[in-house]
Amino acid sequence: MSSTELRHTALDAVHRSLGATMTDFAGWDMPLRYGSERDEHTAVRTRAGLFDLSHMGEITVTGAEAAAFLNHALVGDIASVGVGRARYTMICQADGGILDDLIVYRLAETEYMVVANASNAQVVLDALTERAAGFAAEVRDDRDAYALIAVQGPESPGILKSLTDADLDGLKYYAGLPGTVAGVPALIARTGYTGEDGFELFVKPEHAVRLWQALTEAGEGVGLVPCGLSCRDTLRLEAGMPLYGHELSTSLTPFDAGLGRVVKFDKEGDFVGRAALAEAAERAAQNPPRVLVGLVAEGRRVPRAGYAVVAGGEVIGEVTSGAPSPTLGKPIAMAYVDAAHAAPGTEGVGVDIRGTHEPYQVVALPFYKRQK
Repeated sequence: MSSTELRHTALDAVHRSLGATMTDFAGWDMPLRYGSERDEHTAVRTRAGLFDLSHMGEITVTGAEAAAFLNHALVGDIASVGVGRARYTMICQADGGILDDLIVYRLAETEYMVVANASNAQVVLDALTERAAGFAAEVRDDRDAYALIAVQGPESPGILKSLTDADLDGLKYYAGLPGTVAGVPALIARTGYTGEDGFELFVKPEHAVRLWQALTEAGEGVGLVPCGLSCRDTLRLEAGMPLYGHELSTSLTPFDAGLGRVVKFDKEGDFVGRAALAEAAERAAQNPPRVLVGLVAEGRRVPRAGYAVVAGGEVIGEVTSGAPSPTLGKPIAMAYVDAAHAAPGTEGVGVDIRGTHEPYQVVALPFYKRQK
């Protein structure tokens, strides 16, 4: 396979039959949208949306010392995660820079599944493999072993219940259980990246089309629609969820990103980046350089990643993600800004959009929180 050839998910033919606009995302040919991204976004907020996330990177870790190894390799306390539960965490460099943010599922006493972002899957796999030296633990690349389908939105529990006898009511947020959905064996996880209730279903690639079609049929009566990466981005932005390469990077520590809570210094044993992260925690507590905030436009012009945030004629920060918000009806952005301008309600802040300083209001993240 040439380095320029795009990878295709098991649902590729389905996306094309639905008329999806496809795009290169981290080397995968993925659906950007099927019709109107605004309609897809609204469907997830009010009804339900169906996503192909098979580009995500699954890495299985097994062995007697799997828990101790992951505690060493990652910044979170993975050993304390119960079987059937999941945890959001990060893998950092020795200097504290973020290599990726991850979800780790504990599938059994000595078996875990680490889910990395598509763009970082190889980097995470390489880092874990290297860090496993000296531990009775095996790191296995399972990217080709899974297709991943997500159903997200307020109607998603009802849709899934009609296809499974698994105990969805007992399935908490950030938990996963093995079950059968539409006759297909699946790991059913109550996780997502939209700010809504929903499920992510890990299945064998050869079962993906059958499951997608079953979910589509089950959701027909309640307004389920297929959704692409474009609305996934606006949904996660409204929910204030970071995206690697935008809010997170190797030049930032979790403390710089306002996510220091994921670093667990009180867990047993040393972990990669511990000393650098302890220094970063101290720096952030005493004198945070820049703070991740939300910005809401007063006008109609949309800010994009890399645009300067300004106040009093000075550059005080940079936009990391920006888009029109279908839910708020205004353009929104996440940005790192100087601490002096980071308080919600701070006046006089603007974004430099092609030479014009457009007025913006500083708000606390997230922009949107679903009603429980």
